[in-house]
Amino acid sequence: MEKVLVTGATGFIASHLILQLIERGYEVRGTARSTDKAARLNEILSAYAGKPVAIEIVAADLNTDEGWAEAVKGVDFVQHVASPFPSETPKSADELIVPARDGALRVLKAAKAEGVKRVVLTSSMAAIAYGWGDKRPDVLSEVDWSNPDNLEDNTAYTRSKTIAERAAWDYVTGEGAGLELAVINPVAVLGPAMSADVSSSLQLVSQPLEGKLPAFPKLSFGIIDVRDVARAHIEAMVRPEAVGERFICGGDVLWMDEMGAVLREAFPDRKIPKGTLPNWLVRLFAQVNPPLKQVLPELGKKRGYTNEKLKTLLGIEPIPADEAIIASAKSLIEVAAV
Repeated sequence: MEKVLVTGATGFIASHLILQLIERGYEVRGTARSTDKAARLNEILSAYAGKPVAIEIVAADLNTDEGWAEAVKGVDFVQHVASPFPSETPKSADELIVPARDGALRVLKAAKAEGVKRVVLTSSMAAIAYGWGDKRPDVLSEVDWSNPDNLEDNTAYTRSKTIAERAAWDYVTGEGAGLELAVINPVAVLGPAMSADVSSSLQLVSQPLEGKLPAFPKLSFGIIDVRDVARAHIEAMVRPEAVGERFICGGDVLWMDEMGAVLREAFPDRKIPKGTLPNWLVRLFAQVNPPLKQVLPELGKKRGYTNEKLKTLLGIEPIPADEAIIASAKSLIEVAAV
Protein backbone atom coordinates (compact mmCIF):
# COMPACT_ATOMS: atom_id res chain seq x y z
CA MET A 1 0.00 0.00 0.00
CA GLU A 2 1.43 3.38 -1.03
CA LYS A 3 1.65 6.05 1.65
CA VAL A 4 0.79 9.72 1.24
CA LEU A 5 1.71 12.59 3.55
CA VAL A 6 -0.89 15.37 3.76
CA THR A 7 0.41 18.54 5.39
CA GLY A 8 -1.97 20.78 7.31
CA ALA A 9 -4.22 17.78 7.83
CA THR A 10 -6.84 19.62 9.88
CA GLY A 11 -7.63 22.08 7.08
CA PHE A 12 -10.74 22.22 4.88
CA ILE A 13 -9.14 20.93 1.67
CA ALA A 14 -6.82 18.52 3.48
CA SER A 15 -9.66 16.80 5.36
CA HIS A 16 -11.53 16.01 2.15
CA LEU A 17 -8.29 14.97 0.48
CA ILE A 18 -7.50 12.54 3.30
CA LEU A 19 -10.86 10.80 2.99
CA GLN A 20 -10.60 10.52 -0.80
CA LEU A 21 -7.09 9.10 -0.53
CA ILE A 22 -8.29 6.48 1.95
CA GLU A 23 -11.21 5.61 -0.34
CA ARG A 24 -8.70 5.05 -3.14
CA GLY A 25 -6.65 2.66 -1.06
CA TYR A 26 -3.76 4.82 0.16
CA GLU A 27 -2.32 4.87 3.66
CA VAL A 28 -2.33 8.44 4.93
CA ARG A 29 -0.18 10.31 7.42
CA GLY A 30 -0.91 13.93 8.29
CA THR A 31 0.93 16.84 9.81
CA ALA A 32 -0.37 19.44 12.22
CA ARG A 33 1.34 21.99 14.42
CA SER A 34 0.53 19.75 17.39
CA THR A 35 -0.33 16.07 17.76
CA ASP A 36 -2.98 17.18 20.26
CA LYS A 37 -5.25 17.71 17.24
CA ALA A 38 -5.06 14.08 16.09
CA ALA A 39 -7.93 12.69 18.15
CA ARG A 40 -10.31 15.50 17.21
CA LEU A 41 -9.40 15.26 13.51
CA ASN A 42 -10.05 11.52 13.45
CA GLU A 43 -13.40 12.07 15.18
CA ILE A 44 -14.39 14.64 12.54
CA LEU A 45 -13.24 12.46 9.65
CA SER A 46 -15.04 9.42 11.07
CA ALA A 47 -18.28 11.33 11.59
CA TYR A 48 -18.25 12.72 8.06
CA ALA A 49 -17.25 9.39 6.46
CA GLY A 50 -19.77 7.42 8.52
CA LYS A 51 -17.13 4.87 9.48
CA PRO A 52 -14.01 4.76 11.68
CA VAL A 53 -11.05 6.73 10.33
CA ALA A 54 -7.72 6.87 12.15
CA ILE A 55 -4.70 8.48 10.55
CA GLU A 56 -1.33 9.11 12.11
CA ILE A 57 -0.48 12.75 12.85
CA VAL A 58 3.10 14.00 13.10
CA ALA A 59 3.88 17.39 14.63
CA ALA A 60 5.54 19.69 12.08
CA ASP A 61 5.41 23.47 11.75
CA LEU A 62 6.01 25.48 8.59
CA ASN A 63 8.25 27.83 10.58
CA THR A 64 10.78 25.24 11.78
CA ASP A 65 12.77 22.30 10.40
CA GLU A 66 11.77 20.07 13.29
CA GLY A 67 9.47 17.17 12.44
CA TRP A 68 9.64 17.23 8.65
CA ALA A 69 12.18 14.41 8.26
CA GLU A 70 9.97 12.23 10.45
CA ALA A 71 6.85 13.31 8.56
CA VAL A 72 8.13 12.24 5.13
CA LYS A 73 9.82 9.03 6.31
CA GLY A 74 8.60 6.08 4.25
CA VAL A 75 6.06 8.01 2.20
CA ASP A 76 5.67 7.71 -1.58
CA PHE A 77 3.90 11.02 -2.23
CA VAL A 78 3.50 14.35 -0.46
CA GLN A 79 0.42 16.54 -0.68
CA HIS A 80 1.58 19.91 0.64
CA VAL A 81 -1.68 21.62 1.49
CA ALA A 82 -0.63 23.58 4.59
CA SER A 83 -0.33 27.34 4.19
CA PRO A 84 -1.50 30.21 6.39
CA PHE A 85 -4.91 31.61 5.32
CA PRO A 86 -6.17 34.04 7.98
CA SER A 87 -9.61 35.61 7.99
CA GLU A 88 -8.05 38.98 8.87
CA THR A 89 -5.19 40.92 7.32
CA PRO A 90 -1.98 40.50 9.37
CA LYS A 91 -0.01 43.48 10.67
CA SER A 92 2.98 42.43 8.59
CA ALA A 93 2.86 40.63 5.22
CA ASP A 94 5.85 38.56 6.34
CA GLU A 95 3.58 36.81 8.86
CA LEU A 96 2.14 35.00 5.83
CA ILE A 97 4.91 35.20 3.24
CA VAL A 98 7.70 33.69 5.35
CA PRO A 99 5.89 30.54 6.54
CA ALA A 100 4.29 30.00 3.12
CA ARG A 101 7.60 30.24 1.23
CA ASP A 102 9.93 28.70 3.79
CA GLY A 103 7.42 26.01 4.71
CA ALA A 104 7.07 24.93 1.08
CA LEU A 105 10.84 24.71 0.75
CA ARG A 106 11.14 22.72 3.99
CA VAL A 107 8.62 20.20 2.70
CA LEU A 108 10.23 19.94 -0.74
CA LYS A 109 13.72 19.50 0.69
CA ALA A 110 12.55 16.82 3.12
CA ALA A 111 10.72 15.03 0.29
CA LYS A 112 13.80 15.17 -1.93
CA ALA A 113 16.03 13.80 0.83
CA GLU A 114 13.61 10.93 1.48
CA GLY A 115 13.30 9.99 -2.20
CA VAL A 116 9.59 10.83 -2.46
CA LYS A 117 8.15 10.25 -5.96
CA ARG A 118 6.11 13.41 -6.35
CA VAL A 119 4.92 16.45 -4.43
CA VAL A 120 1.60 18.12 -5.17
CA LEU A 121 1.53 21.70 -3.89
CA THR A 122 -1.66 23.58 -3.07
CA SER A 123 -1.15 27.07 -4.46
CA SER A 124 -4.00 29.39 -5.42
CA MET A 125 -5.55 31.47 -8.15
CA ALA A 126 -3.91 34.20 -6.09
CA ALA A 127 -0.62 33.21 -7.74
CA ILE A 128 -2.11 33.89 -11.20
CA ALA A 129 -4.66 36.70 -11.09
CA TYR A 130 -3.17 39.58 -9.06
CA GLY A 131 -0.84 42.50 -9.50
CA TRP A 132 -1.75 43.08 -13.13
CA GLY A 133 -3.25 46.54 -12.70
CA ASP A 134 -5.10 47.41 -15.92
CA LYS A 135 -3.11 44.89 -17.98
CA ARG A 136 -4.76 41.71 -16.74
CA PRO A 137 -5.83 39.38 -19.56
CA ASP A 138 -9.58 38.84 -19.96
CA VAL A 139 -8.98 35.09 -19.69
CA LEU A 140 -6.20 33.94 -17.38
CA SER A 141 -4.44 30.60 -17.79
CA GLU A 142 -1.69 28.61 -16.11
CA VAL A 143 1.02 30.47 -18.06
CA ASP A 144 0.08 33.66 -16.20
CA TRP A 145 1.66 34.77 -12.93
CA SER A 146 0.68 37.37 -10.36
CA ASN A 147 3.05 40.26 -9.70
CA PRO A 148 3.47 40.37 -5.90
CA ASP A 149 5.34 43.68 -6.10
CA ASN A 150 2.19 45.58 -7.13
CA LEU A 151 0.84 46.30 -3.66
CA GLU A 152 -2.21 48.14 -5.01
CA ASP A 153 -3.58 44.91 -6.47
CA ASN A 154 -2.51 42.41 -3.79
CA THR A 155 -3.05 41.45 -0.18
CA ALA A 156 -0.53 39.76 2.10
CA TYR A 157 -2.25 36.46 1.36
CA THR A 158 -2.16 36.77 -2.44
CA ARG A 159 1.50 37.79 -2.30
CA SER A 160 2.34 34.83 -0.05
CA LYS A 161 0.85 32.33 -2.49
CA THR A 162 2.74 33.75 -5.47
CA ILE A 163 6.07 33.94 -3.67
CA ALA A 164 5.72 30.43 -2.21
CA GLU A 165 4.81 28.84 -5.54
CA ARG A 166 7.65 30.63 -7.37
CA ALA A 167 10.07 29.35 -4.72
CA ALA A 168 8.79 25.79 -5.17
CA TRP A 169 9.29 25.83 -8.95
CA ASP A 170 12.72 27.41 -8.56
CA TYR A 171 13.71 24.64 -6.17
CA VAL A 172 12.66 21.69 -8.36
CA THR A 173 14.33 23.21 -11.42
CA GLY A 174 17.51 23.87 -9.46
CA GLU A 175 18.77 22.31 -6.26
CA GLY A 176 15.86 19.86 -6.09
CA ALA A 177 16.04 18.69 -9.71
CA GLY A 178 14.63 15.20 -10.09
CA LEU A 179 11.79 15.71 -7.60
CA GLU A 180 8.46 15.72 -9.45
CA LEU A 181 6.14 18.64 -8.74
CA ALA A 182 2.56 19.44 -9.74
CA VAL A 183 0.64 22.47 -8.50
CA ILE A 184 -3.08 23.03 -7.91
CA ASN A 185 -4.34 26.64 -8.12
CA PRO A 186 -7.88 26.72 -6.69
CA VAL A 187 -10.27 29.66 -6.85
CA ALA A 188 -12.71 30.21 -3.92
CA VAL A 189 -13.21 26.79 -2.35
CA LEU A 190 -16.74 26.01 -1.17
CA GLY A 191 -18.54 22.74 -0.43
CA PRO A 192 -19.30 20.64 2.65
CA ALA A 193 -17.76 21.72 5.94
CA MET A 194 -16.96 18.87 8.34
CA SER A 195 -16.98 20.94 11.54
CA ALA A 196 -17.79 24.37 12.91
CA ASP A 197 -14.10 25.32 12.60
CA VAL A 198 -14.63 26.47 9.03
CA SER A 199 -12.32 27.66 6.28
CA SER A 200 -11.96 31.37 5.56
CA SER A 201 -13.36 30.81 2.07
CA LEU A 202 -16.64 29.55 3.50
CA GLN A 203 -17.29 33.03 4.86
CA LEU A 204 -18.59 33.77 1.36
CA VAL A 205 -21.57 31.68 2.42
CA SER A 206 -21.60 32.02 6.21
CA GLN A 207 -21.68 35.83 6.24
CA PRO A 208 -24.82 36.10 4.04
CA LEU A 209 -26.48 33.29 6.03
CA GLU A 210 -25.82 35.19 9.25
CA GLY A 211 -27.03 38.49 7.80
CA LYS A 212 -23.73 40.24 8.51
CA LEU A 213 -24.02 42.48 5.44
CA PRO A 214 -26.96 44.74 4.50
CA ALA A 215 -26.29 44.00 0.82
CA PHE A 216 -23.51 42.44 -1.27
CA PRO A 217 -20.20 44.02 -2.24
CA LYS A 218 -19.56 44.23 -5.98
CA LEU A 219 -17.28 41.19 -5.83
CA SER A 220 -17.03 38.18 -8.09
CA PHE A 221 -15.44 34.84 -7.34
CA GLY A 222 -14.57 31.76 -9.28
CA ILE A 223 -16.09 28.87 -7.35
CA ILE A 224 -14.90 25.29 -6.96
CA ASP A 225 -16.25 22.55 -4.71
CA VAL A 226 -13.75 21.22 -2.17
CA ARG A 227 -14.50 17.67 -3.33
CA ASP A 228 -13.25 18.58 -6.80
CA VAL A 229 -10.17 20.24 -5.31
CA ALA A 230 -9.35 17.08 -3.36
CA ARG A 231 -9.83 14.96 -6.46
CA ALA A 232 -7.61 17.29 -8.49
CA HIS A 233 -4.81 16.80 -5.96
CA ILE A 234 -5.03 13.04 -6.34
CA GLU A 235 -5.19 13.09 -10.15
CA ALA A 236 -2.17 15.43 -10.20
CA MET A 237 -0.37 12.94 -7.97
CA VAL A 238 -0.96 9.87 -10.12
CA ARG A 239 -1.15 11.06 -13.73
CA PRO A 240 2.22 11.10 -15.53
CA GLU A 241 1.17 14.06 -17.67
CA ALA A 242 0.65 16.22 -14.55
CA VAL A 243 4.38 16.45 -13.74
CA GLY A 244 5.67 19.99 -14.07
CA GLU A 245 2.19 21.43 -14.57
CA ARG A 246 0.00 23.99 -12.84
CA PHE A 247 -3.78 23.52 -12.81
CA ILE A 248 -6.36 26.26 -12.36
CA CYS A 249 -8.99 24.50 -10.27
CA GLY A 250 -12.14 26.51 -10.83
CA GLY A 251 -15.66 26.37 -12.18
CA ASP A 252 -18.29 29.07 -12.61
CA VAL A 253 -17.55 32.73 -11.82
CA LEU A 254 -20.36 34.45 -9.92
CA TRP A 255 -20.96 37.89 -8.47
CA MET A 256 -21.80 37.82 -4.77
CA ASP A 257 -25.36 38.97 -5.41
CA GLU A 258 -25.75 35.96 -7.73
CA MET A 259 -24.54 33.74 -4.89
CA GLY A 260 -27.10 35.45 -2.68
CA ALA A 261 -29.86 34.60 -5.14
CA VAL A 262 -28.90 30.92 -4.93
CA LEU A 263 -29.04 31.07 -1.13
CA ARG A 264 -32.37 32.95 -1.04
CA GLU A 265 -34.03 30.34 -3.26
CA ALA A 266 -32.60 27.39 -1.30
CA PHE A 267 -33.16 28.88 2.17
CA PRO A 268 -36.28 31.07 2.03
CA ASP A 269 -36.51 31.08 5.85
CA ARG A 270 -33.18 32.93 6.12
CA LYS A 271 -32.87 36.69 5.73
CA ILE A 272 -30.29 36.70 2.95
CA PRO A 273 -29.07 40.15 1.84
CA LYS A 274 -30.19 41.50 -1.52
CA GLY A 275 -28.75 44.15 -3.82
CA THR A 276 -25.26 45.60 -4.25
CA LEU A 277 -23.36 47.98 -1.98
CA PRO A 278 -21.47 50.94 -3.46
CA ASN A 279 -17.69 50.45 -3.29
CA TRP A 280 -17.12 53.38 -0.91
CA LEU A 281 -19.52 51.84 1.58
CA VAL A 282 -17.78 48.46 1.35
CA ARG A 283 -14.49 50.16 2.23
CA LEU A 284 -16.21 51.74 5.22
CA PHE A 285 -17.69 48.40 6.35
CA ALA A 286 -14.25 46.81 6.05
CA GLN A 287 -13.12 48.87 9.02
CA VAL A 288 -15.46 46.85 11.27
CA ASN A 289 -15.66 43.63 9.22
CA PRO A 290 -12.01 42.48 8.91
CA PRO A 291 -12.57 39.68 6.33
CA LEU A 292 -13.72 42.37 3.88
CA LYS A 293 -10.25 43.96 3.96
CA GLN A 294 -8.87 40.83 2.30
CA VAL A 295 -10.97 41.38 -0.83
CA LEU A 296 -10.89 45.17 -1.30
CA PRO A 297 -8.55 44.86 -4.34
CA GLU A 298 -11.31 42.78 -5.99
CA LEU A 299 -14.07 45.40 -5.90
CA GLY A 300 -15.82 45.65 -9.26
CA LYS A 301 -13.49 43.19 -10.98
CA LYS A 302 -14.36 39.93 -12.70
CA ARG A 303 -11.30 37.80 -13.33
CA GLY A 304 -12.00 35.28 -16.08
CA TYR A 305 -9.95 32.11 -16.52
CA THR A 306 -9.83 28.86 -18.41
CA ASN A 307 -10.16 25.50 -16.65
CA GLU A 308 -9.41 23.48 -19.78
CA LYS A 309 -6.35 21.76 -18.27
CA LEU A 310 -8.39 20.72 -15.23
CA LYS A 311 -10.88 19.02 -17.54
CA THR A 312 -8.55 17.55 -20.14
CA LEU A 313 -5.39 16.61 -18.22
CA LEU A 314 -7.02 15.72 -14.89
CA GLY A 315 -10.40 14.57 -16.17
CA ILE A 316 -12.46 16.73 -13.81
CA GLU A 317 -15.73 18.42 -14.81
CA PRO A 318 -16.41 20.83 -11.92
CA ILE A 319 -19.48 20.51 -9.74
CA PRO A 320 -21.81 23.45 -10.63
CA ALA A 321 -21.39 26.55 -8.47
CA ASP A 322 -24.96 26.52 -7.17
CA GLU A 323 -24.50 22.95 -5.89
CA ALA A 324 -21.26 23.93 -4.13
CA ILE A 325 -22.95 26.96 -2.54
CA ILE A 326 -25.93 24.95 -1.30
CA ALA A 327 -23.68 22.14 -0.01
CA SER A 328 -21.69 24.76 1.90
CA ALA A 329 -24.78 26.29 3.44
CA LYS A 330 -26.39 22.98 4.42
CA SER A 331 -23.21 21.79 6.11
CA LEU A 332 -22.66 25.07 7.93
CA ILE A 333 -26.17 24.83 9.34
CA GLU A 334 -25.68 21.15 10.27
CA VAL A 335 -22.44 21.79 12.17
CA ALA A 336 -24.00 24.86 13.83
CA ALA A 337 -21.46 27.25 12.33
CA VAL A 338 -24.24 29.70 11.34
